[in-house]
Amino acid sequence: MRRLLKGGRVIDPVNGRNGVFDVLIDGDRVVKVGRDLPLEPQMTVIEIPSGLVLCPGLIDMHVHLREPGQEHKETIKTGTAAAVAGGFTAVACMPNTDPVNDNAGVTEYVLKKAAEANMARVYPIGAVSRGQKGEQLADIAELKSAGCVAVTDDGRPVATALLMRRALEYASMFNLPVIEHCEEQTLKGDGVAHEGFHAAVLGLRGIPGEAESIMAHRDISLAELTGGVVHVAHMSARQTLDAVRYGKARGAKVTCEVTPHHFVLTDERLASPEPYDTNVKMNPPLRETADRDAMLRGIADGSVDVIATDHAPHHYDEKQVEFDHAPFGITGLETAVSLCLDRLVHADVISLSRLIELLSVNPARILHLPGGSISEGAAADLTILAPDLPVTVSVARMRSKSKNTPFDGWSLRGGIAATIVGGRIVYVNETIDAFALEP
Repeated sequence: MRRLLKGGRVIDPVNGRNGVFDVLIDGDRVVKVGRDLPLEPQMTVIEIPSGLVLCPGLIDMHVHLREPGQEHKETIKTGTAAAVAGGFTAVACMPNTDPVNDNAGVTEYVLKKAAEANMARVYPIGAVSRGQKGEQLADIAELKSAGCVAVTDDGRPVATALLMRRALEYASMFNLPVIEHCEEQTLKGDGVAHEGFHAAVLGLRGIPGEAESIMAHRDISLAELTGGVVHVAHMSARQTLDAVRYGKARGAKVTCEVTPHHFVLTDERLASPEPYDTNVKMNPPLRETADRDAMLRGIADGSVDVIATDHAPHHYDEKQVEFDHAPFGITGLETAVSLCLDRLVHADVISLSRLIELLSVNPARILHLPGGSISEGAAADLTILAPDLPVTVSVARMRSKSKNTPFDGWSLRGGIAATIVGGRIVYVNETIDAFALEP
């Protein structure tokens, strides 16, 4: 089927496009991008309404799909349905499943389930160490061959400096980044919230920002030593941002990501509007205002490379316990774009083009994925944004199996109109007037 997406505003930073263009799709590929492309027999023409923006498919490089082993929280089917509803044409999933994705068998299982779901593309990330125990390196060559695009022990840091050095050396042989959950565990201890005023008032054990930045300094130094690539996951502390900037200035191969909850919320949410709300318990924790503002500055000045969700679904019952005992994490796939548009673009922190770099171009570059541009001959993975769409976050309408979000009921400006994966329309927002697509 040949489809002509006509008259929409196209933002494609890689190819320098920011204006009204037509995009011709043949089957699963983009075959032509230009102005006023001619109509052809048997062509389906889709008029893109004014105000909508066509961009390269968004890529979330930090997602927990929970399958295998934790299907009560999320499955690959429900997680990828949530992804396309959130505008993401591809996700990279973390290995802390049960069993851990530390071998080709688990990687192949994940890819098989993703093919059956047939929604967003799924790129597995393998474990750095066997069983994520921090003792022996996993077989990174095997993981790469099976389809992994990076390695990480996410959920915990790589246990020792020597193991991290070996991981960086080994992974660099296969052009894989090592994604690091930066956390000095003796400083974290049994902490459950940011070490500061609000945790102290509530009697919650604290985690200082230095627990993150000390480990970031270690790993950036090792990246410089080995020539390997380290990616700092879910950065939250201003000291960590300083470490990333320092490493980049020295030529270390370091990149970093920030989540929407870390550039929107602060630890004030521990106490208000509802104290001890476990939907604001995540790791790393919500930090103080100075940290949140530093993340915004890093996003604006280019120090931050990626916005990722760290989508971490948990069953309702698991979160309905005392704050100390609840698991860390919140969902994010279906709220990220609206939060970014509302708090970054409409707040004049960054341009829409810069947002697309953070959500599409840079994740594709860091993980060496196809995507990140609307290029002739490339896969037709496209996201259609509705930057001015009024959105009210509703857990009742979420496609994720879990509903653990602090943003329920929030009113935001901006959302998703449609998501196209490999030329297939896999999600359409039916609330947008005069926008006729059939998935």
